[in-house]
Amino acid sequence: MRIDDFTLENWLNPACDSEKNKIYLGGSCVSPMTVEELFQVTGESMEDFLEEVKTMDLGYPRFEGTPRTKAALSKLYKTVKPEDIVLCHGGTGANATVCYALIEPSDNVVSIMPNYQQFFSIPKAIGAELREVDLLIKDGYRLDVSAVRAAVDKNTKAIMFTNPNNPTGSLLTEEEMRELVDIAKSADCWIICDEMYRGLDEEYMPSFADMYDKAIVTASSSKIYSMAGTRVGWIVCKDPEVRYHLFNWRSYDSICGGTFDEWIFAIALEHVDKIFARSRAIVNANKKMIDAWLARNKKYLSQYAEAHGTTYLVHYNFDVPAEKFCDDLLDEKGVLVCHGDCFYIPHSFRITLSHGEDLEEGLRLIDEYMAELEAQGKYLPPEA
Repeated sequence: MRIDDFTLENWLNPACDSEKNKIYLGGSCVSPMTVEELFQVTGESMEDFLEEVKTMDLGYPRFEGTPRTKAALSKLYKTVKPEDIVLCHGGTGANATVCYALIEPSDNVVSIMPNYQQFFSIPKAIGAELREVDLLIKDGYRLDVSAVRAAVDKNTKAIMFTNPNNPTGSLLTEEEMRELVDIAKSADCWIICDEMYRGLDEEYMPSFADMYDKAIVTASSSKIYSMAGTRVGWIVCKDPEVRYHLFNWRSYDSICGGTFDEWIFAIALEHVDKIFARSRAIVNANKKMIDAWLARNKKYLSQYAEAHGTTYLVHYNFDVPAEKFCDDLLDEKGVLVCHGDCFYIPHSFRITLSHGEDLEEGLRLIDEYMAELEAQGKYLPPEA
């Protein structure tokens, strides 16, 4: 089976590893914790942990996943039980498992764009009809629910999207969520929502897992938990028959998770309020700095969404394609941001709110780069 190039991962990951990458502003994970910091944040005993590691069995873990981890995950929701959860290898493992297990060539799927590429390229590769509904700049990247309603019919298998949105950070209101549920019910289709960035708001972020029996949500330890290296992803599905089907596909893909990964992530989950507080403090401090930077650069830059995730999508007024803009910024200034063509949005880039290291210097270097582009005659006034 042929599938599209995974644009974001195939461009960003090699760029991260490049010797030219001096200031990394392209990611979406909150600054990773060290093992020591995890125990400082949670208040757990690292000495007891290290003693337990010495006698840890490095054989296969529990096939269905570590009970401690699943129990802690279920508490992130209001109506989810541990048995509703399928553990996977990372968020990409969770998303891929859902797509391959659920989508058939005879289906159509509605993909709300921009979206994480798994939620449109995999269905397309399977042979399903892809129907795209775009979040529009003029609406601040908010969803036009009527456009989703118009795209759904009796052959629609699923409405697929990210919430909060990647890369814009826009968040559905609870009313919009309920409208989507009503649309899905009318067509008896699934809602499949990647909720990787859920949890950054001070108030509880509703989950589709608590709103609709035919909702499947995915998430992982990577983004707001600052533990991407643990490779713990999960699927929430309340339908026992479909959940078994998902579990069966996951078995073909990875058999089980990692003993150490699930165990150490459970420690974080048992103190999730402290993990969220750390992430919110980092993101809010960086957001304040980037907001001030954007305000100083209204001539060059625009950011339209009220962001509730870990990134901004920034549009720029230069006659330079997005990939070249970011390649040259990396080559000439050593600053890495993620080009908007990864999300099929030209003349834009995704910038992190989640890494504070050298942020001020990185923004200064982007200013320097943009001034040089204007001197080269590349500036395009907004009305052009």
